[in-house]
Amino acid sequence: MSAPDGSPVGAERSIGQLFASATTDMSALVHDEIALAKAQLKQDVKRGALSGGAFSAAGVLLLFSLPMLNFALAYGIHTWSRWNLAICFVLSFAANVLVAALLALIGLYFAKKAKKGKGPQRVAASVKETAGVLQNAKPHPRPELPQDRVPEAIEVGARTSS
Repeated sequence: MSAPDGSPVGAERSIGQLFASATTDMSALVHDEIALAKAQLKQDVKRGALSGGAFSAAGVLLLFSLPMLNFALAYGIHTWSRWNLAICFVLSFAANVLVAALLALIGLYFAKKAKKGKGPQRVAASVKETAGVLQNAKPHPRPELPQDRVPEAIEVGARTSS
């Protein structure tokens, strides 16, 4: 079995190896947080697009259906009730406005959902939590080095061999 950097488990790793490993892990963590933020923003954009689509559908329906539906509905009401034709036209227009208002309410519902999206806020909170954990991390106690491995002995050996 080996550590993530390829060194055998139980073997002491150098400070450089530890630092490289920590840097790699932090880089992976940052990349994962960015990917999470992108995914959450994509979901919020999708909700916003649904909202815009519903508002557009409401507008198109109101614009293009009014003449045809008003005539058909007005003459249908007139035939059924024998009311004045002007009142029948007003009633058919009111029915179209009600349908458009319903579609606008659906669009408003999805717009509020998209606005409430907390994608970036959740990622920011996660990053702050990770930073807080790393700030409070304490290094593990080091075992005592043998006399021939003490840093002063290493320095003296390095100076005499040059």
